[in-house]
Amino acid sequence: MPIRQAIARGRQKATAASLGGKLLLVLAAVGLIGSVALTLLLAAVITPSFNALEHQSIDGHVERTRAALNDFAVKVENSVRDYGDWNSSYDYIVHPTKAFEAESFSPLAMANLDMDGMAYLRPDRSLVIARWIDPRTGRERDNLRDAMVAKLRALPLDAAMKGGSSGHFYTRLGDVVAAVGVAQVRRSDGSGTPHGYVLMVRQLTPRQLSGLLQVRARLDLGGASAALVTTNADTLQIAVPITGPDGRAVAAARFAVPRDVSLLGRHMLWLAVAGATLLLLIVLAVLRRMITRLVLRPLGRVEAHMQQVSASGSLALLDRDDAARDEIASLGRSFNAMLVQLKDLREQIEVQGFELGRSESAVAVMHNVRNALNPITTILSQGIDQPAPVDRAMLDRAIAELGGETEPDRRVRLSRFVAAAVAAEDRQRADRRDQMQVGRDAMRQVLEIIGTQQVLAHERPPLEPCDATQIIAQNATIALHAGDGRSIAFAFPARPHPVMANRVLLSQVIGNLFANAADAIGAVGGSGSIKVTVDDLPDGRVEIAIRDSGEGFDASRAAQLFQRGYSTRADKSGGLGLHWCANSMIAMQGSLNLASEGPGLGAIAKLVLCAPEPAATGLAA
Repeated sequence: MPIRQAIARGRQKATAASLGGKLLLVLAAVGLIGSVALTLLLAAVITPSFNALEHQSIDGHVERTRAALNDFAVKVENSVRDYGDWNSSYDYIVHPTKAFEAESFSPLAMANLDMDGMAYLRPDRSLVIARWIDPRTGRERDNLRDAMVAKLRALPLDAAMKGGSSGHFYTRLGDVVAAVGVAQVRRSDGSGTPHGYVLMVRQLTPRQLSGLLQVRARLDLGGASAALVTTNADTLQIAVPITGPDGRAVAAARFAVPRDVSLLGRHMLWLAVAGATLLLLIVLAVLRRMITRLVLRPLGRVEAHMQQVSASGSLALLDRDDAARDEIASLGRSFNAMLVQLKDLREQIEVQGFELGRSESAVAVMHNVRNALNPITTILSQGIDQPAPVDRAMLDRAIAELGGETEPDRRVRLSRFVAAAVAAEDRQRADRRDQMQVGRDAMRQVLEIIGTQQVLAHERPPLEPCDATQIIAQNATIALHAGDGRSIAFAFPARPHPVMANRVLLSQVIGNLFANAADAIGAVGGSGSIKVTVDDLPDGRVEIAIRDSGEGFDASRAAQLFQRGYSTRADKSGGLGLHWCANSMIAMQGSLNLASEGPGLGAIAKLVLCAPEPAATGLAA
């Protein structure tokens, strides 16, 4: 009896609905909707209020920063005003003296004023004197002094004083941000025609800025046209522009403050969500007691029987109450009908399993044998088509002339020709010997595949310590001779890397992957590289990564590549190589994965195998 018919008949016999399931669904939905509604209500009420408070806090930080920067510059202006309204300055700017400079421009005097730079300028902006003292070393900084003079000469000093006798502003001196105070040079009582300007400069450092703001701050020399606030989950990143005499920003003061207000609002929302969730859990706990007897216990009996069937493989029928008419009883009847059908299907599959397994095994063997025979075909084709390095008739004539009477010069040239011909023959013979060696290794691999297939088809392959590097090198040499003219550069490690594997199976897997990589390289032009790395993983396993520069593939197709019969190339039949490789790796207690960043970006195959125990030092040859 078909499964669908059994399920339909069971539904027709069912007369009672699942009240427990419906009740659980309805109450869970009501609790969930209530908790969501409560969360949205609290969010609609709390979030705007806390956002407004946060905006007020941001405005306060900005205003406090501006006030601190202004106070810093005002202190410089107050200091320079004392020098501006001073008879000594008034006389000095007209008649400079060394005594005044030694007294007022000494490092000690500037340190007492807490100033980095000072300058006197005449009304025509010509320089009287300028100094920049490094407070750490007490030495003059000529580069900053020159930058200060050039900058101050170009600035609108009268506009900075805004119609008064003194003023302050910020400016940039290269990478230095400094507060500048400027005052007209007059007599001590403020009378007299101004004889010029006196300027004082105090560098603003991140450390000073942090002290002014009482938070960790830094100077952004990129500046900002207006106050800029950047928010993240926990902090506010605030940038306040530092303006020059023309109102443009010369830098920005950047600092971060915690989002205490937003965090508080967020915590209140989370508390509301937690409360609603707790209420929902209480409701579900009460419902659980109500539906356990009617739903969970009968389902538990069905599940226990399913586990027994899964563990034992015995398709025994489920004991059920024939008088029951609810959904679970109907499920039991349908389950028993399914078990009857599965039993019949198992008998059919057991009959067909042997033939199918033998067929798949034969196809896989033929696929691997074909890959191993490819280099032999290539070597034989090259040997047949390869011409002789020297024309035999020419060589015979040269030998004949050497045997007779020949001029000395002619004899020397003939001797060199014969020697070169013999050397070319030797090289060709050595090349053929190397190619025959590769062909012999490939033929040996074919014989090993055929010889071990009968054992591998009926039991798990025996594992032994193998040198992965040796297997990689051998298959790389074979792949180079089977490349159909492709120019492929191989790179692989030199030191031995022992792994636990079946040497014949692992060699076939790596050979298949090399062949696929060579085909992928040929699809994008015929030349490329294959790089192999072997790394020890933290869990005691070994990873062999094979990277190629071929055509790659779409990451969404990675799972399809291991399906039996699937192939990425319409012009080739197959689709067995990767399917067989993946199964062989599993049989060796390992795994195979393929990945690519996309079409045209190459691919990487990763083989993971167990590492041998430290005591197992012998490697399979």
